[in-house]
Amino acid sequence: MGIKPVKVLVTNRKARRDYSILNTTESGIVLKGTEVKSLRQGKGSLLGSYAAVENGEVWIHGLHITPYEHSGVLAPSPKRSRKLLLHKREIKRLIGVTAVKGHTLIPLRLYLRGRVVKIELGVGKGKKMYDKRQTIKKRDAEREVSQALKGARRRC
Repeated sequence: MGIKPVKVLVTNRKARRDYSILNTTESGIVLKGTEVKSLRQGKGSLLGSYAAVENGEVWIHGLHITPYEHSGVLAPSPKRSRKLLLHKREIKRLIGVTAVKGHTLIPLRLYLRGRVVKIELGVGKGKKMYDKRQTIKKRDAEREVSQALKGARRRC
């Protein structure tokens, strides 16, 4: 029984820009069948979504899944809150980590592991504007160095 292949369905590209991700956790998510079909078509968005621990359970809020076009009238609400499937010890760890001021649970990506939809949660701390600028400067400097090395190798 090996590791099953992963197919990424939806990513939250702004999460790593706006937050410093301290650590990540994989979780299952409770979905309806038509929501899974819609996600397989790439019709989901993690923009503006967050996870929270409520009454000993972890819920994701703001996850938008466009209703499946062939679902009929009984399609679930696109922005409803959805329960995440975690062990009690993982929930307790998340409660401790998010109790620190400024830390929050951010969904990073939704993906298929085999036939099951999983979500990757990151514990993040919000970046200030100057932190974002430093990240951009660092990335640009690394890009310039790699381009200079690439150019030096071509001349040889």
